[in-house]
Amino acid sequence: MFERLKEQIDKFVWGDSLGHYGLPGRILCSVLRNLYAVMRDIFSGQLTLRSMSLVYTTLLSVVPLLAFSFSVLKGLGVHRSLQERLYLILEPLGEKGVEITDQVMKLVNNVNGGVLGGIGLAFFIYTAISMVQKIEESFNYVWYVTKPRSFARRLTEYMLVLMTGPVIIAIAMGAIASLQNDSAVEWLTQTAFLGPIFSVTSQVTPYLLVIGIFTFLYWFMPNTEVRLTSALVGGLTSGALWATVGMIFAAFVSNSARTQAVYASFAIAITALIWLYLNWLILLIGAQLAFYFQNPAYLRIGRREPRLSNSMRERLALNIMLIVGSAFRDASRSTNLETIAEKLRIPSITIAPVITALEDNGLLTSNENENLLPGREMARIMLTDIVEVVRIEGETGSHRLPNWTDVIDKMGNEIDVAVTSLLGERSLSNLLDEVDHK
Repeated sequence: MFERLKEQIDKFVWGDSLGHYGLPGRILCSVLRNLYAVMRDIFSGQLTLRSMSLVYTTLLSVVPLLAFSFSVLKGLGVHRSLQERLYLILEPLGEKGVEITDQVMKLVNNVNGGVLGGIGLAFFIYTAISMVQKIEESFNYVWYVTKPRSFARRLTEYMLVLMTGPVIIAIAMGAIASLQNDSAVEWLTQTAFLGPIFSVTSQVTPYLLVIGIFTFLYWFMPNTEVRLTSALVGGLTSGALWATVGMIFAAFVSNSARTQAVYASFAIAITALIWLYLNWLILLIGAQLAFYFQNPAYLRIGRREPRLSNSMRERLALNIMLIVGSAFRDASRSTNLETIAEKLRIPSITIAPVITALEDNGLLTSNENENLLPGREMARIMLTDIVEVVRIEGETGSHRLPNWTDVIDKMGNEIDVAVTSLLGERSLSNLLDEVDHK
């Protein structure tokens, strides 16, 4: 019964029945497909598991992150805005949010270089950076990115975000506050026509700021090219979801007298953990929607493991090496996983294992910009070496050789000899010469 129901839902969502109703039908169809894909990813367990992992990391790094941001803002004399922003984030917790904010800020105020010492300060900075790294890993998972940023890029870009992020937020909130206190604006708010508009704007502004932060994270954090429109779709969705869940959670907290009676002093900690988990889950859901908006071909297949025939793997390995070698010969060009996937019109998740196998065998390497390069001189990369990576290397199973039937063993050896004879002594350099001469 469950299987039949699932088949009917799949047929309705992925069929073209809604397309007959024009533009509204197509919009509804797109919404249902994205909702179906996200719910499928949530129930698969990976998004929830990574959200819980981020909660644990947050508990370790929240004080170092806030202390780092606080020190930057304190040097500019605008450190009070950090506390105000924290009140806003924890607003759904009600009075507990105020209590948590006060306790966290008390810890932050006690953090300084003289108290911590050199080793303690270094540990705090490491913890803060590891938090950002953990977020990048989660976003890379959502975007099917197999390689994180290099160490040099991590250090420079993470520190840039940690130093400029709090300043930008403080400046934005300061500008909003000064605008609201301007005498001209105060006069306009008292007018019958413009008063309601300014009132709504002042209430919506904090949520717009949250949407802007989400959009920036979706655009910046994945180690791949994310279009701004895709990041904005994820930011708008997660921002609206964050506001909705915040109202629901605030109502739950205000009516949780029974929870407080059962857990007593632990209630505030449990409430904070649940709110942190929901925030991280919302952030990852928005990232997933941004990915599907930019890559709608993945909506139906999700994270299914790609299956390639041996013939496809051989052609894929040869094509990858040919593209990398061709780009290497042209000083004005470069190539990476994404450009290869786009050129071959094959999803990057399908290409990544083959590239990893070629790298493990020394046929490919990458530079600090994560562009792919030949692993050694191309005249010394034989085509037989490339094919053997996907035909022979990486076998797993019994330590003993299988007991082949004689006729099958002989036929297999003949196939190997035929492949070697066809490729002969040709190298990657010879193959590139043949392509250039055509």
